[in-house]
Amino acid sequence: MFNYKYLTREHLEGFDNYKYMAKDTSPLSVYVMHPFWNKVVELVPRWVAPNVLTFVGFLLTVFDFVLLSYYDYDYTAASASVHNLTSPDQPLNGHPEVIPQKLWYLLAAFLFLAYTLDGIDGKQARRTQTSGPLGELFDHGLDSYSVFFIPACLYSIFGRWDFSIPPIRMYYVMWNLLLNFYLSHWEKYNTGVLFLPWGYDFSMWASTILFVWTGVHGTGYYKRYIFGNYTLANGFEWLIYGTGIFTNLPVALYNTYRSYTLRTGKMRSFSEALRPLWSILAIFTVTTLWIHKSSVLPDYDLRAVFLLIGTLFSNVACRLIVSQMSGQRCEVVCGLVWPLCACATLAVLLPSYEIELLYALTTFTVAAHLHYGACVVRQMCDHFRIRCFHIKQRTD
Repeated sequence: MFNYKYLTREHLEGFDNYKYMAKDTSPLSVYVMHPFWNKVVELVPRWVAPNVLTFVGFLLTVFDFVLLSYYDYDYTAASASVHNLTSPDQPLNGHPEVIPQKLWYLLAAFLFLAYTLDGIDGKQARRTQTSGPLGELFDHGLDSYSVFFIPACLYSIFGRWDFSIPPIRMYYVMWNLLLNFYLSHWEKYNTGVLFLPWGYDFSMWASTILFVWTGVHGTGYYKRYIFGNYTLANGFEWLIYGTGIFTNLPVALYNTYRSYTLRTGKMRSFSEALRPLWSILAIFTVTTLWIHKSSVLPDYDLRAVFLLIGTLFSNVACRLIVSQMSGQRCEVVCGLVWPLCACATLAVLLPSYEIELLYALTTFTVAAHLHYGACVVRQMCDHFRIRCFHIKQRTD
């Protein structure tokens, strides 16, 4: 079942020659987090494989999403809690259950622990002399999936009603975050260097603090205006856009341009440099057209929409990471684009089956992505003669 060979011989030979190159200039990361992580990693036993730390950190972000899905699947609990403050016997739209305030502390703890594990997995690899291409691919591949879980959780703080932003605008906020992550790896595809964005560390700290603050003050705290008709949710929305447009995008373009002028990058032609963008732009275009043509999406099941686009994005991002690490040409269109196009077309032509098509496509996409990830990891383990979650005992 998991023996399918997604990687070619050229991919595997490229991994043999791969050398990790990254630059981290974030003051928060360099002066605060790395000294902290250097202390924390010393507490981890040397027999713990780095990929175990990576995977546990990823699962913690998934747990956050699952917990909030249980208490607030349709993103209305924040609004329900505000209404129940004044009318406790009249729950909003039949939602008597709101998110327990103590849960926010647990969510914050899970998120910060996930952030810490993501920070120490590479240090554990160097500490145990097990660094290699599999660890980096495993780390960045799971990061590409985590990138949608965190904002999907944060939306529960504001909800879809009362001083918040509507689902369609949250959809675009989500895509802004996904594209910023993808931009960093597109940049590496052309420059050969992963320039770690400053926004990652600040966003993890901000998200953790936001969860703790919500635990102290409740979701009702955010039901207010900053100035005029602009709410705290609007401020959150524009901060996300501003970070992407005015910091991440210009820096990525500048680094790519500089790699060409100094001739330090891959020196690909213009069309080849843009090649990794077509799959992600195709997914964005098709999902956006589907949502705007639909009479029920994303209002009917926003979490399913998030899961669908997050999984599609992660699959494309993983394939880009494989291409950049192995030095191979990135594919023009990811295979999952075609079932997406088919389902979106059928949903528009047969609107009565739209919800069933959404759930079927989401289920298929998640299964296909998990299959891809499992097969690639297994294939790399076989090639390097290692085990993903086990450190091979050295014989002196």
